[in-house]
Amino acid sequence: MDYKAAFEGALEKIRSEGRYRVFADLKRHRGEFPRATWTKPDGSTAEVTVWCSNDYLGQGQNPVVLDAMHKAIEEAGAGSGGTRNISGTTHYHVELERELADLHHKEAALLFTSGYVSNEATLSTLSKILPGLVILSDALNHNSMISGIRAARCERHVFRHNDLAHLEELLAAVPHGVPKVIAFESVYSMDGDISDIPATVALAKKYGAMTYIDEVHAVGMYGPRGAGVAERDGLMAEIDIIEGTLGKAFGVMGDYIAADDAICDAIRSYADGFIFTTSIPPALAAGAVASIRWLKEHNEIRVAHQERAAALKARMEKAGLPVMPSVCHIVPLLVGDPVHCKMISDILLEEHGIYVQPINYPTVPRGTERLRFTPSPAHTDEMMDKLVAALEELWVHCNIKRVGGVAA
Repeated sequence: MDYKAAFEGALEKIRSEGRYRVFADLKRHRGEFPRATWTKPDGSTAEVTVWCSNDYLGQGQNPVVLDAMHKAIEEAGAGSGGTRNISGTTHYHVELERELADLHHKEAALLFTSGYVSNEATLSTLSKILPGLVILSDALNHNSMISGIRAARCERHVFRHNDLAHLEELLAAVPHGVPKVIAFESVYSMDGDISDIPATVALAKKYGAMTYIDEVHAVGMYGPRGAGVAERDGLMAEIDIIEGTLGKAFGVMGDYIAADDAICDAIRSYADGFIFTTSIPPALAAGAVASIRWLKEHNEIRVAHQERAAALKARMEKAGLPVMPSVCHIVPLLVGDPVHCKMISDILLEEHGIYVQPINYPTVPRGTERLRFTPSPAHTDEMMDKLVAALEELWVHCNIKRVGGVAA
């Protein structure tokens, strides 16, 4: 077999569909978020404004966070030295798990190296602990959740996105006494909609199901202390397992679950993705602690963040651009074609110094390709005006319909 040709053919298929991904070589400027330097393929550089960072609040630039990380490096060095079982549980990890448990008013928390690992490891492990488990999953759940549910090798059902009538229909069909878990997200990051947590919790209680909520796009940004949408809605105590990230609003890296002590301890003891992975470096843990503590006390940054998101949506709507409905901080702009989506992204970067990544299949369904903007408290009115002016120009230049967002 010609192995090289097989790999080249796989890549050509992606290129022919207009969804081949090219990484932007960026160097962020400390203290100047969202500014960055882009290194072009030819080695030259240009200054750009980043519009698609998941560092939603700019915490990766917060001096409080950076100082804590520098201090930890001076005290403990670089890496953790091993898995959590084998010398990789430092005081920084213990302190962070306590801080996260406090954030969510849970008995315990458990750290993972990434959000993908956290979802995959936890969801795949539940079936080891709950024989005969049935998992009910929202149709738009993140790939990591889907992967974990598949790896659980248990009975699973997918309910239509945010369709609670369909969810109840599926729950009612599961025999009484069979263990059940409803897995869903709070903020769906591609469409910008938010799940109905109160109604989902009510259904879980009615049918005796556990609840597993992914709050990665909400922790830090919602609720009076930044614990997420479940905190905002006063329902944290009703959720069995809360999954969140340190790599978005908290500005560092890593992930976690927060739950009752017995749940966290069981996942710690059974999940391969936790047991066999080197723990995050002490500096990251220290930075996360500092970021969480700071955001608990600074609700004004969340207020400013929501205002900036609303301001950008209003500007886009006024310009007649096809901004998709969104009830959160994420601002998706429909293009509807992968080639046009990448073309607009490339021109924005090369000619306007604006970086926003095209979002194509398989991240979103074919025909719904989009640009996904994540305004932060640091994005100014001037930056927004420049962005919208460039988009208006490109929507004409690239021949895209303003209504519906598909190629004209």
